[in-house]
Amino acid sequence: MRTILCYGDSNTWGYAPATAERYSQDERWTGVLRQELGASYLIIEEGLNGRTTVWDDPIEGYKNGKEYLIPCLESHKPLDLVIIMLGTNDLKMRFSLPAYDIANGAGVLVDVVQKSDAGPDEGPPKVLLIAPPPVAKLTEFAEMFEGAGPKSRKFSEHYRRVAEEYGCELLDASEVIVSSDIDGIHFEPGEHRKLGQAVADAVRRILE
Repeated sequence: MRTILCYGDSNTWGYAPATAERYSQDERWTGVLRQELGASYLIIEEGLNGRTTVWDDPIEGYKNGKEYLIPCLESHKPLDLVIIMLGTNDLKMRFSLPAYDIANGAGVLVDVVQKSDAGPDEGPPKVLLIAPPPVAKLTEFAEMFEGAGPKSRKFSEHYRRVAEEYGCELLDASEVIVSSDIDGIHFEPGEHRKLGQAVADAVRRILE
């Protein structure tokens, strides 16, 4: 049995842009991943709405991805692979961060995993870093994410740089899916399916 931790935000939790509710287990990309990989894999879904990479949210609180990652690794070890898809919430106007720093924040999380003993034989798990896709047409979140569009279009470049720096695997989600024009941030069901299938292909390459 291989164990994979999927560590992310509302798009890992399964936020549906049309209803603001949660997609079913089989609709979420993590559920698609589970179906694609089969019974020899355990998929742990760890998505939190509003989660950032390393930043404390002064309004929502308890969203710092680094703070929760360490105990999360401890509670689920041994882990063969940790998949990290974070950075979209770092685009909020309240943080005023460039794409360069957002990607570096994701790199800090990669470093935490790589320096942990949460993998097999008390070594570190392997890491797959996913660069989130650019935001689309912003509607209800337009003011909260003001200026996010141009920054998010630089994610591909900077996440690739970070993956090379830390020597981890990278999946550029912009090559696979698009964010929904319903709210500009979240994924529609078809995109969840495409992402889950692409991640499954990456997992097979990494672990098999």
